[in-house]
Amino acid sequence: MAERRFFVVRLGSLGDIVHTFPAVAALRESFPASEIIWLTHARYKLLVQSSGLASKIWTTETREISSLMKTIREIRAASFDTAIDYQGLWKSASLPFLGGVKRRIGFSPESVREFGVPLLYTDRVHATSAHIADQNGELSKRAGAKNSVADFHLGPPPLQPEELSKYFRRDITKKYVVLSPGGGWRSKCWPPERFGVLCQKIFQLLSFRCLMNYGPGEEDLASKVRSASGAADPVLFNGELGSLMALLRSAVCVVGGDTGPLHLAVALGAPVVALFGPTNPARNGPYRTGSTSSSAQSSDRQTHPTPDDIVLRAPNVVTTHSRQDRTHPSMLEIQVETVFESVRRIVEAHK
Repeated sequence: MAERRFFVVRLGSLGDIVHTFPAVAALRESFPASEIIWLTHARYKLLVQSSGLASKIWTTETREISSLMKTIREIRAASFDTAIDYQGLWKSASLPFLGGVKRRIGFSPESVREFGVPLLYTDRVHATSAHIADQNGELSKRAGAKNSVADFHLGPPPLQPEELSKYFRRDITKKYVVLSPGGGWRSKCWPPERFGVLCQKIFQLLSFRCLMNYGPGEEDLASKVRSASGAADPVLFNGELGSLMALLRSAVCVVGGDTGPLHLAVALGAPVVALFGPTNPARNGPYRTGSTSSSAQSSDRQTHPTPDDIVLRAPNVVTTHSRQDRTHPSMLEIQVETVFESVRRIVEAHK
């Protein structure tokens, strides 16, 4: 039988790509010799490359007509037999449709954000799993994968000593905690002043320096955290993705909200303290693939709880994805002392 040719679409963002890896890993596990071409934004090419799951990685710029037309021509020339749209947006679903891929798998209307998108699919999957990674896995199973998710490994290039010295001038071998205070929207972010107080306590009581990761446009956020940190003086980082991956992998612990760097840290094997409020950790929380289920009724890989990950969320929070400019009240219910004790537990477990 001829090998399959898969066209996988997940353009962004950072955390969403990480939550797509287990599903594509299941595809690769079932079809080890098949070609899997992954389409993404150029800024995430290194991330997809580090997974080793794709035969080739194509990039496109969805805001440029010329780039989109080039991608459509490439899809038509490649003659894929199956496309899987893990993103579920018009911009991601339209490309394999216009590219003439005969079989196009995506989510049903109940599972997509943008109205009408499923009209572009030939196979519409009504996802029933709680976590988005498992929902992605349901698409892989529809494509013929034996399991919905599978293990994967990210392999970022290690930071060299001279590169580390840019961030830790005094002692490049010193262990550190990463703080990631940013997020796609303000309402799901813990206040920067609390991150600063947490940084002080980690420095004073645990003797660890903190490295604070922040992204473009978050300079003011970084300034507020540093100001509230006082003498703890966190190291500020807003460098390239490869360096971030190496720094996350080597961290004793990573503290952050429902944001890309936190999910990336989980994928890299770093223990995390995840701060959740308006978004539901049952759907978007830390996700680690485990060993094959012992259940005779299912051959799927299952996520498994791990003491390395601690998820903090106030009780009785009503889940919402409304993007507000103010911190959601549920995030304010998470106290600094609670977060610090969670960090302490992880630190002591890894002594």
